[in-house]
Amino acid sequence: MRQNFDEKILDPVSFVTGEKEVVYRLPDIPARPPFEECAIAFLNEVSRVLLADTETKKFPDVVTFAFWIRRASLMKLKERFEETDSFRLGRGVVFHIAPSNVPVNFAYSLAAGILTGNANIVRLPSKDFEQVKIIACAWNRALEQYEDMKPYGLLVRYGRQKEINDFFSSMADVRIVWGGDATIAELRKSSLPPRSGEITFADRYSLAVIDGDCYLEQTDKAKVAEGFYNDTFLTDQNACTSPRIVVWRGSRIEEAKAEFWKHLHSLVKERYVIQPVQSVNKLTSACLIAARMPGCRVAGAQDNLIVRVAVPEISRDLMDYKDNSGYFFEYDCADIMELRGLCDNKRCQTIAYIGDRDMFLPLIRAGVKGIDRVVPVGMTLDFDLIWDGYNLPALLTRTVAMK
Repeated sequence: MRQNFDEKILDPVSFVTGEKEVVYRLPDIPARPPFEECAIAFLNEVSRVLLADTETKKFPDVVTFAFWIRRASLMKLKERFEETDSFRLGRGVVFHIAPSNVPVNFAYSLAAGILTGNANIVRLPSKDFEQVKIIACAWNRALEQYEDMKPYGLLVRYGRQKEINDFFSSMADVRIVWGGDATIAELRKSSLPPRSGEITFADRYSLAVIDGDCYLEQTDKAKVAEGFYNDTFLTDQNACTSPRIVVWRGSRIEEAKAEFWKHLHSLVKERYVIQPVQSVNKLTSACLIAARMPGCRVAGAQDNLIVRVAVPEISRDLMDYKDNSGYFFEYDCADIMELRGLCDNKRCQTIAYIGDRDMFLPLIRAGVKGIDRVVPVGMTLDFDLIWDGYNLPALLTRTVAMK
């Protein structure tokens, strides 16, 4: 199939790492066992370069990625996912489509492909994020010591040309599509080979559940605020993992709300730069939900950095009215099963919590279609090789049965 493509098809492609000639050799690059030493050593070197770069310290998401690919972290992953009763190899070539609104997502996707023994082509976000430049620079510097890793991680940029998607898809053993429903629909116009697989990360939403009594017992409320800030404002709430609604439980809800939002507002005012269009969008969204759901109330605030809309009930279509950049629904919950409608939806991804993790067991045991992750507040962006309910090491490798 590949030989039917015009040799000039890659001319519009900009290679941030690697070069065009390597692409044509990718189908012949050997697949490797997952968590091979050379992959771990290489990623550890990328981590070292990143953590030594003063520019990295400006971006918490880059720092987090750098720590995630340290040798110590990767060895823990290896221990979790390594199998001793079978022989596994990477699937071959993985074609990744990175989302346009989460700067560091591409790096985690690429690292997952590297760790599972695959050669990788990653279409970078179209937006010129500084984080992408920093990581790509560290990647290229690490390749100076690990030249044999060059064909295993190609970072590319191009427009929305279907013929280029067709070409990369034609050689893919697995295609990973981040970025939502519209991106998935567009990529599915490009055929995959018969034995190839696809992993898609569709539009999702997340929520936070806070036990007010437990929150008020926290000694470092500024640290809690920073964790929630990282979950939400760090990505303008564009990440699927970012909570869109804060659900309150406990006997001291109003007191907890006042403290929680006070600490968060101080941090947002210090760090966050809001654009006029974001303010207008949040006001518009608040008006729309008020017209749709009688009883909604916008909480009083000294500015528009944080917009809180208290809702009288949890409806199944509530998230159709969500927004970002510091826009939150709030709901006071007496019984966790009141969230069943919201969580019985395949779009429901992550629950961030403060309190007892086991409070969600009745929801999960009820067989809801959503909820793929339950993590403490401050950890929603922490990537793991089990993501959106997918076991990536299993999906990105094949098992060689040996009796």
